Amino acid sequence: MSDSWPRRRLLAILRGASEPLDAQELARITGQHVTTVRFHLDVLTKESLVRQFQQPPRGRGRPRIGYSAVQRSVGYQELAQVLADQLGPDPRRRSEAAVAAGRAWGAKLDAGDHAVESLEDAREVTMTLLSELGFAPERDTAAEDSGQAVIRMTACPLRELARTHSEVVCGVHLGLIREVLDRNGARGEVNVRLQPFVEPELCVTRLEYLARRNQETREAASVPIGAETGSAEAPLTPPLLGRVAPQLRNGDPNVAKQSAQQW
Repeated sequence: MSDSWPRRRLLAILRGASEPLDAQELARITGQHVTTVRFHLDVLTKESLVRQFQQPPRGRGRPRIGYSAVQRSVGYQELAQVLADQLGPDPRRRSEAAVAAGRAWGAKLDAGDHAVESLEDAREVTMTLLSELGFAPERDTAAEDSGQAVIRMTACPLRELARTHSEVVCGVHLGLIREVLDRNGARGEVNVRLQPFVEPELCVTRLEYLARRNQETREAASVPIGAETGSAEAPLTPPLLGRVAPQLRNGDPNVAKQSAQQW
């Protein structure tokens, strides 16, 4: 299973789901054909990673088969607590160390082969990663615009620890997202921000596509100040070394001579 990105993604979605999901629901979420989804679910079932449940039919027809991830108690919460305590008492240094750790984690993951050439690409890569990790991500289309994508993280595997050590837990996740995006070609092109607990059970990831903003900045910088379309004024000139010429008082020639010597 470890060499199959689609199966890992299905397993992550099931781990983050609050109830069993059937093959059609999973096909809708992942964009895969339902037959392909059933094939991967069969493999996961044989490996004892998911369990099947019989669900009532929608309308008339046979009962549906729902799938749920088998939960394994591995002590991640305790391990994360120990690691958080080892990063020291300074919140800023803890956050920086956590981001660095997240990047190191991301460098070891299978980042896929989805090249990031647009904001949509960055969103897709991030959504796939967060789904695999069990965050049950959702697009927030109401909060998006042409230069920013917003992803709602409705589940967190380390939510309780994040409530008391958000700079550590969220820092790791932030570094992880940044590293995976960078490995897919987004270095210097996408800015990632993570906002923990905007609601009691909700965190938000914001992706800003810098390429468009940088292009707008370059275009604006290429137009001289005062030379915009329709402007009759000459470009502004910066003050000489930041000094302001002294004012003459009542045409006093001595003042004028002294000023000329100073300037």
